[in-house]
Formats: sequence, C-alpha cells, structure tokens
Amino acid sequence: MPSAGLANRRIVQLTALLTMFALFAAQLATALIPYVPVFIAASAANLALDIYLQYKQPGLLSLLGKVRFDVIVRQLLRDMLILVGLLRIDGIEPLAEQSPLTIALLVFFALHFTCTATAVMVRRSRQLPVITRNIDASALHLTAAPPRLLARQHARRLLLFSVPTTLGLLLTAATTDAYWGGIGLGISLMLLGGSVAYLATWLFPKKRAKNAEAVMAWLDQWLAEYQPTVGMYFSGGTTSAYQANMWLSTLSQLDGNPLIVLRERFMVQKIDSTDVPIICFPKVATMFSLEQSTLKMLLHPANAAKTSQVLRIPSIKHAFINHGESDKLSSCNPYAKAYDEVWVAGPAARERYQLADIGVDDKDVVEVGRPQLSPIRPYAGAPTGTHTTVLYAPTWEGWDGNPGNTSVILAGENIVRHLLADPGVRLIYKPHPMTGSQIPAAGAANERIKAMIREANAQRSGARPGPEADAELVRRTEELNLLTAKKFRKGADEQERMMLQGKPDGDVRAAIIEATLAWETAYWAALPEWEHQIITESRPAIFSCFNQADVLISDVSSVVSDWLSSEKPYAVANTTGLSEADFRSGFPTVRAAAILSPEAEGVPALLAAVRDPRLDVHAEARAELKEHLLGPSDPPSLVRFNAAAVELCAKSEARRVRAAARVAAEIPAQREEAAEEAAAEAAEAAAEELESA
Repeated sequence: MPSAGLANRRIVQLTALLTMFALFAAQLATALIPYVPVFIAASAANLALDIYLQYKQPGLLSLLGKVRFDVIVRQLLRDMLILVGLLRIDGIEPLAEQSPLTIALLVFFALHFTCTATAVMVRRSRQLPVITRNIDASALHLTAAPPRLLARQHARRLLLFSVPTTLGLLLTAATTDAYWGGIGLGISLMLLGGSVAYLATWLFPKKRAKNAEAVMAWLDQWLAEYQPTVGMYFSGGTTSAYQANMWLSTLSQLDGNPLIVLRERFMVQKIDSTDVPIICFPKVATMFSLEQSTLKMLLHPANAAKTSQVLRIPSIKHAFINHGESDKLSSCNPYAKAYDEVWVAGPAARERYQLADIGVDDKDVVEVGRPQLSPIRPYAGAPTGTHTTVLYAPTWEGWDGNPGNTSVILAGENIVRHLLADPGVRLIYKPHPMTGSQIPAAGAANERIKAMIREANAQRSGARPGPEADAELVRRTEELNLLTAKKFRKGADEQERMMLQGKPDGDVRAAIIEATLAWETAYWAALPEWEHQIITESRPAIFSCFNQADVLISDVSSVVSDWLSSEKPYAVANTTGLSEADFRSGFPTVRAAAILSPEAEGVPALLAAVRDPRLDVHAEARAELKEHLLGPSDPPSLVRFNAAAVELCAKSEARRVRAAARVAAEIPAQREEAAEEAAAEAAEAAAEELESA
C-alpha cells in the first residue's frame, strides 16, 4: 500500500536522523572521557552515515540545511570533536603535533570554500544568454562541463575529500602518532588543491564560449540564414510541457521554416524529440532579436505570465491555439483577446467564445480543426473479443479546486468498482499527470483506485503472451529510446547539451513516428488481453489508449472532444451537483454521452450499450457532435490549419510592407519639415541679433 510505504520511509528517515545525533553525542562523550575505541568507531560511522545519506536520502539532509545544520556545520563539528579527542588522549603533544594538524585542517576548509567559489564562477561563465536545440552552435566554441562532483556537488565533494583527513586523524588517535594525521590531511589538501586548479582551467579562453554579445550576433546571423516564418511560443512550469509537445508534429508539417521559442531554461529538455529548431530566451531583452528576423507569426498553446512580453513585438502576428478544448471556463479565457486570432477546432468553440462575451471578436476566431487527431482510428462496431476495453481517463482537479472538475474524488472509486465487478471488462486507467497537485484528496483517491485495480488483477488469471512478445517490446523500446532519449552524462550542463544537440541528421520526425507506432504495437501485444492496466507514463500516449478502448469514461475535458473524432461510445461523470438536463445543456461536449452520477449506477447500462449497438441511443448524436466540435472532415484539419497559418503570415507581411512604407515616406518628410523649421527659427534669431546690434 502506498500509505504503508510512505510510513516506512518516514520511519527510516527518522531512524537515520536519530542515529546521526546519537553518533555525535557518542563522539562528544568519548572524546571527553576519552575512550578511544568507541571514539574512533563513532567518528568513522558518523562520516559514513552522512555520505550514505547524501546519496540515498538527499531530501532528508536538505531539511537539516533549513535549520542551519548543513553539511559544512556537520563536518566542522565532526572534525572539532576529533581535535578535542586528540587533546584529551595522552601521548599527543598539543603544540608540537596537534597545532600543525589544526592549521592544516583550517587550510582544508579554506580550499573547500575556494573550490566552491571557483565552481560558481565557472557555472556563471558557462551560462549563455540563449539556449538552442537542433541548431549547429559549433561556432560558439562550446565545451563539455567540468565533473559534477567538482562543479555542483559541493556537499558530496566535502564529505568524500574529508575521508582521508578523518581516517588519518583517527589513526593518530589510535596510535598517538601525528604522522598519520599529516598524511591524511596531505591527501585531502592535494585533492582539493588539484580540484581548484582543474576547475580554474574552465575560466581560461580555451574552454570559454563566446561572450554574450558574440552569442547574440551569432544568433542574429543564424536567424538571417534560416529565415523562420512560423513559430510556436511556450512558457510554463515543469509539468506543463505536454501542452507544447502535442503540437510538435503539426508545427513540423506547416509550410515555411518552423521555430520553437521557449522562455525557461529547463524547458529546452522537456520538449520531446523533434527536428524543429528550438531557441530559449531566458531574458526578455534577448527575445527582441526576433523583431528583426523574418518570423511572421507565433502559435500559442497556453497562456502564461511571460506571454505578454512577446506580444509587444509588433512585427509578429499571434494566434492562440490552446492545448485542448473543453467546456471549462479556461477554454474561453479573457486573455484570448490579446492575440490577433484565436484558432479553434470547430463551431462549438466559436459559439463558446461568443456566449462568454469576453471581448473576442467573431471575425478573429478561425476554425482549423484538430490536426493531432489523425492517428485516432474510427469506430468499427461493437467489441468482438472476450473483453470489453474501457478507458477511464479522468482529468485533474484544476487550479480552482472545484469538485466538479474531476470525477476522481467523488465518483472515481465507484466507477472503477462497477467496472471491476464485470468479468468481461478490461480496464485501462490513465489519470491526468497533475492529479493530486492541487487537492490532496484527489491524489489519495487516485492511489486507492490504483490499489483496487492491482487487487483485481491479483484475482484474475489467464494466458499471457510468450517470451517473443516481451523480446519484441524490448527491441522496439531500445529503438525508440535511441531516437528520443536524452543521451547525456549526469554532469552535462546546458552548454554541453547545447553542443551535443546540434542540427539533427535526417528526417527525425518520420523516424520517430515510425518507431513509436512499432513500439505501441509491441506494447499492447505484450500485455494479456484480460489484465487491467494502469498507465501513468508518457508512453503509451492517450491516443494509443483511444485505439485500444471500446468506450471512454472521462470528465468535462479536452479528452472528450478528442475522443469524439472516433465516434465511439463515451460517458461523462457528473460531479457538479447539476441535474442531468442542466449538465447536458451547460456542457455541449456531453450532449452525446451517457451521464454517470457520483454513485456510477449507470455503468452496467453503458457496457450493455457498447456490447449491443441496438441499445446505443447516442450514435447519431455523436456523429453530429463530432462535426460541431471538430469541424468538417474535408478538407483535412492539417490542410485547414496550414491555410490559416499561411493567411496569418500574409497579414504579418502586409503589415511589414505598410510599416516600411511609413518609414520610407513619412518619417523622412517629418524630419525635413523639422529641419526647415529649425533653419527658419535660426535665421530669425540671427536677424534679431543684427537689429539689436
């Protein structure tokens, strides 16, 4: 059980902390007595425990840092207690033997701080004003990062380099011979001194990239050569990258030269594999390089605080494309009126904006369909196999925490319980990745649902695919990982990754699509047809789950709109407290759905309608609602999307022509008039001076 695992982990953490404090107490007591055997054992065990926790429980040690008991304080305390012990042990001369050891120990810590300062300087010198992917940046003289232990892991470096010192001093305590302490300190000093010298080489010109001005000049030159036309702008948190990733395939297929513009440094590696060039502008000042480029328009899959900054570039047109459409208020945010155009899937979204009355003009709404939905297979009739596959894909609780946003809290366990009670059901449970991020109760319900599914699987049995299927999945996984995995060593920084992620070779997009399809085929073939599945990873994607499922159960979310492209049966959980009639009228995406109450009594009837199309009363309504939500099937969505992009680029170009005409005609004329007026005023002033003289 997850709760039991959490409790056990906390017990282990508490035990580790109490053990550390007990070892400090033992060190102090045996140093004062002194009792050498226990003193040596406690000192060595204390350092070993700290090193172990650095690698296995770094989060626990970060809590100690918050109360100012960080690694430096702990190591200083350990070394101080060892020196106290040496003072109390007979046979060691304080002035002749311990004083040099104490001075050497102080030099050790001075070198540690020097190494840390050097590492900070190196990291700052390696931070570029922009970060790129899929762009050849070899002209910037990029280099590999220094070892992570030296450049970033200051706590581990201090502890590991303290091992020779601690061992040497403890040998001195055991033998009363300061020679051993001197050897240990000498080794530690050489390690730290060498680290400082080695790190300093990254500050020399040979290992330094070009300065900020040279980097921006290089970027301007690259933009002039590449001549981007249409781009995608994205800014967001660590869990929001999926909002941009869903548009990568569409962006790469548009006419012109595409570009991805990011704002957060970490987001560069969050974007999935693509051959589209990526530029990250951490600071708004550098982003204005785009103003002088050929970029004509930007697509915006999400609203973000930093979006307003790029909207200030007048030479670029902006279209809001969202990361999914639903009946939620977030799908018609008033911020949308800041864009030149709002691109929606079909007539339903157009109506939603007009009913919301938030200031978006109808002429600025463009229906483009949903190009990403092409992999979804259409309805092929009632299930013919032994099991009916049900996809339960609830959304998350949303930023406002409204209980009507997600069914997980009020209805999730009831829905799953009814599904698991049917021996002919195979459940695929795919919760939203942000479930529980806003309301802990949603996360707890999510864990209980997973536990129910695991328990149900334990009570089932049947034939499993042979080893050939597993071997095929392993092979396909390796092939896909070769194309998509981020192949970096642990110590790589953004400059090293930028160096390694230059211009891709070949058609990366086509290769990834082919490898992904092969992997999905192998993945589902390797699973028993009777076994319920919990899918929380990014693979398989939601559309792949669509193709496996006979029916969907979800909430009011974009998942429902996307599912309708298949015209398969679906159900929506009503946890809003509204009556079914009000729920259907208030949320157009559920008009062709079976409605489930929080108790989920309607699950058996839903399954019956899926298995027997004669009981499916919503089939015709689904076809009508599909076109209302997603627009017509002909011309294809990608064609309409591309046409909209071409048209908006043309509007941007027309504005550039008008602006250039104004610069050529109006401004020089104004300057000539101003010069003539200034000359006339000067002549009048000179005449007045002559008259007065």
